[in-house]
Amino acid sequence: MLRYLLDTNIAIFVIRRRPPLAAAVFNQHAGRMAVSAITLAELMHGAEKSSRPAANLAVVEDFCSRLEVLPYGPKAAQHYGQIRTALELAGTPIGVDDLHIAAHARSEGLVIVTNHRREFDRVPALQVEDWSL
Repeated sequence: MLRYLLDTNIAIFVIRRRPPLAAAVFNQHAGRMAVSAITLAELMHGAEKSSRPAANLAVVEDFCSRLEVLPYGPKAAQHYGQIRTALELAGTPIGVDDLHIAAHARSEGLVIVTNHRREFDRVPALQVEDWSL
């Protein structure tokens, strides 16, 4: 049963095995994690613009093959609209990709795993954990 949605920065930590705690906690929760299609897009972008795109794309594909990649659909879009409006009214917006990932996690009832707590803690009714500490 899924419980966690990994933010892009945590996915990168696990791929690089740094910090070691992120990879260790990742291994403890095998089978309970997913990534958003938004996170996959960010990982693919990073690989494509790297100095070794073919090698890095293979690493991303291998990493994502061990997780469920959740499609971004109408339910996530509805949460996006609600969250963006709330954050704009409060004067505390967050980045567009983080906003989409937060909306996706909240729409699926999943805990977002990130080391950008300062961003995600602003999102109403979103559970947040940091596995990099």
